[in-house]
Amino acid sequence: MSKFKKIAVIGKYPSFEDAGDFHTQLIELIDYLSKKNIELIIEEKTQKQINLNQFKSSPLKDIGPQVDVAIIVGGDGTMLGVARTLVDSQIPLIGVNRGRFGFLADLNIDSMFTNIDMILEGDFIRDNRMLIDTRIIRSDKVIYESLSLNDVVIKTGLKLIELEVVIDDRFVHKQRSDGIIVSTPTGTTAYALSAGGSILHPSLDAISIVPISPHTLSNRPIAVSGSSEIEIKIIHMDEAYASIDGQIKFPLDIRDRIEIKKAKQSISILHPNNYCYFEMLRNKLNWG
Repeated sequence: MSKFKKIAVIGKYPSFEDAGDFHTQLIELIDYLSKKNIELIIEEKTQKQINLNQFKSSPLKDIGPQVDVAIIVGGDGTMLGVARTLVDSQIPLIGVNRGRFGFLADLNIDSMFTNIDMILEGDFIRDNRMLIDTRIIRSDKVIYESLSLNDVVIKTGLKLIELEVVIDDRFVHKQRSDGIIVSTPTGTTAYALSAGGSILHPSLDAISIVPISPHTLSNRPIAVSGSSEIEIKIIHMDEAYASIDGQIKFPLDIRDRIEIKKAKQSISILHPNNYCYFEMLRNKLNWG
């Protein structure tokens, strides 16, 4: 018997090349779940893709209070967007991978029925992930605020940007670089990894700060306590923006300062009981 009585199914918007295959797998999953003793809600845009109008649908922003768990079929990008949207409802997420990596959406499409059954019957690992809260302040007013599950990136598209980093009201350094990444442990397997940062286990209460191509090679990645408050001031720039989880871009001004700290909210990802984080890393990163 399912531990969860109300389940949402959310799909990514597929590329033209894989739309047919993706739709088939999504329909198979919905058909499989519909035969169980549960109430099924299909995310509104997902339903329009596959034309299964016999099921109740709801916009993503409204789906959280209506269900006990959400199954997301897509890649890590889909998981990031859904997580930010549903974070206040505190419902756990199950990710079925249809993307390239699957660090967050970790269930294999070929074995999804077995693994989903295991989770729905209560045989799962609950993986709690921290988020960071970013506020952009201009002339002492908050002009933008957003949560990130992966990271916030301050980046220039042209010449080097000069930044000042302050942690817990203590000056750390100034740096000239292509930008800086402030990452949760979850995000350390994303952009921060390719920029030379260390992988942090997702259970750590820590924040990673990684420079992007620093002009001075002694500027190295550091990790600080999750309780730390980070402030980044722009000293010099021609053009720059803040990127939230690689999905939202906000243009920056020389007057801006960016305040980043651990968010009050967190999200939960459910894995089958045989899930191992290190095995996942070994497989995704092709370790020996």
